[in-house]
Amino acid sequence: MTPRPAPSGARTGAAPAAPSRPGRLRARWVLLGCAAVLVAAVTGLSLGPVSLPPGGVAAELLNLLPNVHVDSGLSAREAAIVTELRLPRVVLGLLVGAMLALAGGCYQGVFRNPLADPYLLGVAAGAGLGVTMVITSRADPVGGVTAGLPLTAPVAAFAGALGAVVLTYVLGVAGGRDRSPATLILAGVAVSAFLAAGQTYLLQRNADAIQEVYSWLLGRLATGGWHDVLVLLPYAIVTAVVVLAHRRELDVLSVGDAEAASLGLHPQRSRYVLIAAASLGTAAAVSVSGLIGFVGVIVPHTVRLLAGSSYRVILPLSMLFGAAFLTLTDLVARTVAAPAEIPIGVVTAFIGAPFFVLVLRSAGRTE
Repeated sequence: MTPRPAPSGARTGAAPAAPSRPGRLRARWVLLGCAAVLVAAVTGLSLGPVSLPPGGVAAELLNLLPNVHVDSGLSAREAAIVTELRLPRVVLGLLVGAMLALAGGCYQGVFRNPLADPYLLGVAAGAGLGVTMVITSRADPVGGVTAGLPLTAPVAAFAGALGAVVLTYVLGVAGGRDRSPATLILAGVAVSAFLAAGQTYLLQRNADAIQEVYSWLLGRLATGGWHDVLVLLPYAIVTAVVVLAHRRELDVLSVGDAEAASLGLHPQRSRYVLIAAASLGTAAAVSVSGLIGFVGVIVPHTVRLLAGSSYRVILPLSMLFGAAFLTLTDLVARTVAAPAEIPIGVVTAFIGAPFFVLVLRSAGRTE
């Protein structure tokens, strides 16, 4: 899976050959990212069908710490809304957003393609097919699908995601000479369509699972509880540790495989590890939240424009700002048409589609 080296000035559409700004992660950006996460979390906990004072919500969160007691001013019912209803959903949104943004930034570095995203590469569709197989396999012809996904869902999602990204790579990069950004994305679209056909076939044979699967496919955090958080958390930790530990290697890979090898890096091995880690994080996120697109495009690109083009900066900041972004997006999804709730995948598509067009035009001008 080794792409051809990218000579200087070649028509590759690759990410910039070298960071245009110093690659050091500056403290002010980390603090700004942490502040964004905090503001998004408190806002997500405060707003909803029952609006609560942000100060009281923050005090109620402090009460969850051991040996801390603060008078939040909230009633017992309002405190229960914060801790039992909204908090697991907000925590799940933070984790899913961090994973999707981190995976998007990682894929962009691995494939040296500014358009790479778990959704557009077919990775999310592969994970979706894996989860669909799990859901339909436990469908009951009398009682329907039982509530909640089994622990095997992330494993099946990971197998589907890894198979999809390998197939996309083979179709979009390894087998052709044209390595424009659009080529890889077109391959991802084709793989996604193929996998969607597989999902449709499964659903036709398991009609009682259609509502459950489609509700999940559109992206959801509404049913998120501590069970989903606990399912996702270990995968998120492993993904974050592996990807962040290899973030410097992504900077080296950006100058080309031959140059990277001359610097002592094993490009193939690094690429395998990073693809596996990003696919694991994507699969785990998809298994609990459904298909939520464009987070992996919007967040890493925004971070790149604001804070610098080094992956030592992009990846950790993408996690922070991705967490904040998806939490606020979920807030929009559950309040803009209240009391009805819009699937969060619809909201991210409304934001991400025009953003993707801008990135596509920018990438086209650089060729």
